[in-house]
Amino acid sequence: MHVRDKVILITGGAGGLGLEMAQVLAEGGAKVYLLDLNEESGKRAEAQLANLSGTVKFLQMDITNEEAWKQVVATVVAEQSRIDVLVNNAGINIRKPIEEMSMGEFSTMMSVNVGSVFLGTKSVLAVMRSQGGGSIINTSSVCGLIGHRYTPEAYTTTKGAVTLLTKAIASRYGSENIRCNSIHPSTVDTPLVQEMFKDPVKKQQRLDEVPLGRLATARDVANSVLYLASDEASFINGIALPVDGGVTCC
Repeated sequence: MHVRDKVILITGGAGGLGLEMAQVLAEGGAKVYLLDLNEESGKRAEAQLANLSGTVKFLQMDITNEEAWKQVVATVVAEQSRIDVLVNNAGINIRKPIEEMSMGEFSTMMSVNVGSVFLGTKSVLAVMRSQGGGSIINTSSVCGLIGHRYTPEAYTTTKGAVTLLTKAIASRYGSENIRCNSIHPSTVDTPLVQEMFKDPVKKQQRLDEVPLGRLATARDVANSVLYLASDEASFINGIALPVDGGVTCC
């Protein structure tokens, strides 16, 4: 996949899926910026990915703050003169059912999971327009496509909003060669999930819903971002791409 020298921003890039995305893209020669609030994790990630084909730089920011977005975009443009790809990856999940969740908790989830996508997209559009195009990739979830009995309702609400925000951006800005797509992972095999799977019932529940019979890996998810960021995906716009082993086809 051709991503060499592309300037790519990744929110939540200091750990988890964001860090794996950064590694895959930097392996391909991209110039990657990790946008994250956690300075310690960000600096550690920057050092960890220092010897790849591309470059990786950490920028600390609050992704729910509009002024912070303006400053980061200005910094990147001053350094690179362009922004080719924005990956809106950061998200949180307050694991409470609707009956137990407060309005404040719901608002926090909306601010991070949807508000940051809104602000990030808003902040890069002018730059992408001026350079003749770009790619925006939003991390949603299978819960942005279906209701999921094991997932809190608020999380599903936020990811559903990301799904349709993606399509709205794709439909309006496609004429300016600005593509917008979303990815929809099912349960990903992470340390947090492994902790959850100490409960054999929960483990079997998640495995039983995947036709391929295994969980997604972080690399599975990162590879979907690599494709959508690449030149090979130049005619892909407005899709909701499941990375789910078939969960959403059942």
